[in-house]
Amino acid sequence: LDAESRMTVLERLRGRLVGLALLSVASLAAATPTTNPCSAGLALPPRAAMASGGLEFARRIAASSGLERDRAIVREILAGNVPGHLRQALPVVLEAKRPGPSSRVTVCVLPDYLAVGSDADFLLVPLGLGAALEVAGALGFTLPTRRIVDAIHDQASVRLDPLPLPAGDEMRSTAYVQRHNAMVLVQRARVHAPAAALVAGQKKDLVLTRLLWSHPGRVAIYGWHRLDGSAIQPLSIVHGARYAHYSHGVRLVSDVAFVD
Repeated sequence: LDAESRMTVLERLRGRLVGLALLSVASLAAATPTTNPCSAGLALPPRAAMASGGLEFARRIAASSGLERDRAIVREILAGNVPGHLRQALPVVLEAKRPGPSSRVTVCVLPDYLAVGSDADFLLVPLGLGAALEVAGALGFTLPTRRIVDAIHDQASVRLDPLPLPAGDEMRSTAYVQRHNAMVLVQRARVHAPAAALVAGQKKDLVLTRLLWSHPGRVAIYGWHRLDGSAIQPLSIVHGARYAHYSHGVRLVSDVAFVD
């Protein structure tokens, strides 16, 4: 990354890390057991009647990659070209890992990875770190940590088996993104996954980690859990912040969490 781009990513990363460390706390005292505390959803415009579906959008960006593709994806998402099932967050509960009285933190996560299109025709889209943080920050969300990714898989109502494609230079191409997307859609159809179900196992996650602060210009990748709960991808900061390929997904987590 050049100096200006690196500073932009670092500024966004600083905000996300501080936001994660100081999650807004709200009381659940008035909530009933059947109440979903994650009722706010994404603050996006309604999806336009003439907005592109996933297949059409993939055709439009077929020759794009890197920053050009990121910009096109960010424009579509912030304009509201997002499936309806991604507009409502779902609760995932974390238990305190410390001695003494137990504490429960409920985080609000999107049911699937960011996608462009409609409920019937959507494309799961990878993004570089800067673009992912831009979308998250604009919507009042952040990226998950490894622990949150593990909890999402543990509590998902639909778990898909990872489907890696052959490694090679094409892994970053839009053609590979579209090919893998079609495979995931077939998996969902086979298990009759409801559109709004919490789904895991189909992608690796862009995650937040303290290592990003000591290694500026990198992206952290983790996850792609098998059905038995083991992760194919251990935490990695090998790649530059703009790196993105077909197996990467962006799962958003609300800045607001609920303690006990």
